[in-house]
Amino acid sequence: MADDPEEGMLSWDESVFRDEHVFEIDYVPETFKHREGQMESLTYALRPAVRGSRPLNVTVRGPPGTGKTTAIQKLFDEVGAQTSDVRTIRVNCQVNSTRYSVFSRLFEGTFEYEPPSSGISFKKLFGQIAEKLVEEDDVLVVALDDVNYLFYENEASDALYSLLRAHEEYPGAKIGVIVVSSDPALDVLEELDSRVQSVFRPEDVYFPVYDQPEIVDILAERVDRGFHDGVISRDTLEYVADLTADSGDLRVGIDLLRRAGLNAEMRASRTVERQDVEDAYETSKYVNLSRSLSGLTDNERTLLEVIAHNDGDQAGDVYDEFHERTDLGYTRYSEIVNKLDQLDLIETEYADVDGRGRSRSLSLTYEKDAVLERLE
Repeated sequence: MADDPEEGMLSWDESVFRDEHVFEIDYVPETFKHREGQMESLTYALRPAVRGSRPLNVTVRGPPGTGKTTAIQKLFDEVGAQTSDVRTIRVNCQVNSTRYSVFSRLFEGTFEYEPPSSGISFKKLFGQIAEKLVEEDDVLVVALDDVNYLFYENEASDALYSLLRAHEEYPGAKIGVIVVSSDPALDVLEELDSRVQSVFRPEDVYFPVYDQPEIVDILAERVDRGFHDGVISRDTLEYVADLTADSGDLRVGIDLLRRAGLNAEMRASRTVERQDVEDAYETSKYVNLSRSLSGLTDNERTLLEVIAHNDGDQAGDVYDEFHERTDLGYTRYSEIVNKLDQLDLIETEYADVDGRGRSRSLSLTYEKDAVLERLE
């Protein structure tokens, strides 16, 4: 973009963005930096599949925003470029959090159309997938992304058991599984049933949090591809990287760059300034909160809203209001409390209460206003 003599202002049909899609969360970069070792381990595990054999199973672990999903997408693209005899299907377990919905997604990926919405049993659904694999002599590689959501719903062991034991019921079926967890507190192997542990035996690939220099390097490439030349200075980029490092989530930085660019455009400015970043951070810092909320059911959202209005109250008191609004029993209520706790949306603290024995209080992890605003 040439310099504008009118105080560097954008005209109505100009943009600071060269390609705004570069700053979308689902954008897959052409070069995937600082994850060479992890990609080598994943490639090693899937190499047998390219040769027509069952691949090694893998657990992929690491906090949110550390490149796990991008690694899977890059890996699957590479496998697809080498052979058409390996089917690769990524299942978003935040959306598909039951065994049946996981296999519905696998059916769709196998046949390229959705299964009937009702009237088909799990056994028949599973059978059609397996028979198709055997008939075409294909290898299936399933990535259960955000597998922690299957654990929250107590569906993980059943889903994995069906996948890992498929060859026993359908000889010739070759299926490998990559489980991807973003919950640092979850020990995948420890939480699985013994019947699954005995056949899973995965390779382990860990994705650590990016450090500040790595964040600068990754975001600089996004800036080069996504903004026009000279839109953001090195100092401002490093400020974005500092905020990103504090959050521990690369997605915060990517979202921050996009929102800061939009803020600059609102000012009709050709450059992104520090104030644009500071203003954008008030929204971008809640990227993980927004993502967690997007996967909640209506009842789970209702409970979180009740907790927000009764922050710090005892679980029994919170239940009374929740029951009044949903008519759900205490067992289901307790399961939802545990899920919200595992998602780090709330904190539970046990204490002795006079006349009531030992009870737990429920508190929000995030600011009340931020939660309620995103629940609307």
